[in-house]
Amino acid sequence: MAQIKIYGIKDHLNPIKRQLSDVIHDCVVDALQFPQDKRAHRFFPMEKEDLFAPSGRTDAYTIIEISMISGRETETKKKLIRLLFDRIQEKIGITHQDIEICIVESPACNWGFRGMHGDEVVLNYKINV
Repeated sequence: MAQIKIYGIKDHLNPIKRQLSDVIHDCVVDALQFPQDKRAHRFFPMEKEDLFAPSGRTDAYTIIEISMISGRETETKKKLIRLLFDRIQEKIGITHQDIEICIVESPACNWGFRGMHGDEVVLNYKINV
């Protein structure tokens, strides 16, 4: 299970939401071996005055937070981050400097979906990749 939140300045983020979601999903499918139909993305377009960015960032500054069940190998998570940086720059045009990514993991027992605890659900994909 993974849920992804994307934050950015609304005037830049809104026009690219669908394309950005597609690029992020392709990276998740490739790195985490998710099924194609497994997508949970939430966009948070913000007013410019509500998003304070570090120096050197542009209005394209985008934060991607990925919450997922613990269990992936370090190399798998690093692969996901690398794919996100490179494909977002290549396909959307947001430079590496304007992208920040954070993966937050928690045990399956801390998740609840489909009316069950995460550690009781039988998934159609592997967590330990």
